[in-house]
Amino acid sequence: MRIIYITGKGGTGKTVISAITALKSSQYGYNTLIISSDPAHTLKDCFGIEVGREYTKIAKDLYGLAIDPVKEASEHYGAIMEYIASIFRARGIDEILAYELAALPGMTGVATMLKLDMIIKEDSFDTIIIDTVPSGDALRYLYVPTLLSRMSRRMMKLISPIVEMGRVMTPITGVPTPTKESVEKGIEIIEKMENIRKYLLDSNITSLRLVANPDSFSISNVKRTYIQSSLYGLNTDLIIINKLYPKEGVGEFFKDWLINQTRLIEDVNKTFHPIPIKMLRLYNSELKGIDMLTRAGDDLFGDEDPTQIYYKGRTVEINRYGDRLEVIYPAPHITKKDIEIERIGDELLVKLSTDMGIVDLVLPLPLITYKMKVEKARLINGKLHIIFVEEK
Repeated sequence: MRIIYITGKGGTGKTVISAITALKSSQYGYNTLIISSDPAHTLKDCFGIEVGREYTKIAKDLYGLAIDPVKEASEHYGAIMEYIASIFRARGIDEILAYELAALPGMTGVATMLKLDMIIKEDSFDTIIIDTVPSGDALRYLYVPTLLSRMSRRMMKLISPIVEMGRVMTPITGVPTPTKESVEKGIEIIEKMENIRKYLLDSNITSLRLVANPDSFSISNVKRTYIQSSLYGLNTDLIIINKLYPKEGVGEFFKDWLINQTRLIEDVNKTFHPIPIKMLRLYNSELKGIDMLTRAGDDLFGDEDPTQIYYKGRTVEINRYGDRLEVIYPAPHITKKDIEIERIGDELLVKLSTDMGIVDLVLPLPLITYKMKVEKARLINGKLHIIFVEEK
């Protein structure tokens, strides 16, 4: 099975690239599913077919699925939302507003993950292409399975037996006690997230592909996304530059655009080496329908299998030297002044300074570091080296 996430800044054409990739995959004979997790749901615009919550046949060996986060949430964690809403109601908040507030942040992403877990267990598809929400939100929810660790599950299981006792305290505290159903549903969600995490971090199965246009804003976004995804442990195997201006026939008006485009492409090739870069030109009409998407797929991939793993980089390395342990994370395009590190229990809090502000990343540490302290951290050739030493 291959799972390919495709993301990029809004407006770069990530949905079209997802559609091209999925169609090309199906033309290679792979039973392919394209999932839209973006609330904009533009698969219909690409294929000219209404794609809903059930598998929709688009072409031979190609099916589509649109995630409805509200319906998925009500099915998967309605009991949890009911409990959160009850807390707001207990505080005197209007019932309708209470349910709006109870809609958990990242609902779309979590709903997609839970749906993906179900699809993987069905084992009906060879290739799953996921057209995600724009980059920043996509990475946040791709990291949710890591944040919801085994510790969270153990805590939920400890809470479960004392739920009934908590009901006695409700009249005193004024805070509703979670129902046993909501606690059990929480445990179930965490276990599903742990399962999906194994697939996401397996570079033989899952790849992240980043889409940009030949402009400085979307390329800066791709650089930032690549930094975060590398630290999260996700394998980025391909960068796609979409909507390239043709070199001939654009006229004097676009002369400066072409000069800037050439400079940016050179920068992208240097920045992301050795990750392959593919480019797709701007067409004289919208890419819509099977024929146009097939043509674009031939232009983008040629005779290549689009599901191949174009690049596989190592994520986290661990080395032992006597009483010291070295943990190495990929940290491309980061300088010493851009980064701050803090150890919190079995996690490493990394603060990155980016052109969009401070980004906080939480990285899991190996259990072996539990009785060790951070001795020093170094940036060497695009990698973050954390040295731990045993406490005396």
